[in-house]
Amino acid sequence: MKTTWYYRWLDALSYKLLIPLALLLALAPFNPEPHLVETTGMLVRGELTEPVYIFDFFMHGAGLFILALKVGADIRRRNAPADVPASDVEPP
Repeated sequence: MKTTWYYRWLDALSYKLLIPLALLLALAPFNPEPHLVETTGMLVRGELTEPVYIFDFFMHGAGLFILALKVGADIRRRNAPADVPASDVEPP
């Protein structure tokens, strides 16, 4: 499988570092309610309109997004045949 820049970038991030950072970002602050939970509720209710809250939503969700990208890339590479280039493998 052909290695691209984003696979090299994701490979440089270890799970030992990424999981705690993703959880810390997603759950901070711990009291009274994590910002990610609060802003997700605002998104569901249609109240996520102020730029500071939109930035807050993306900032607190960034760690989980990068973790999901790394897990997805690892699964895709594990399931791809060794002799087929990455561009020829269809996403699941």
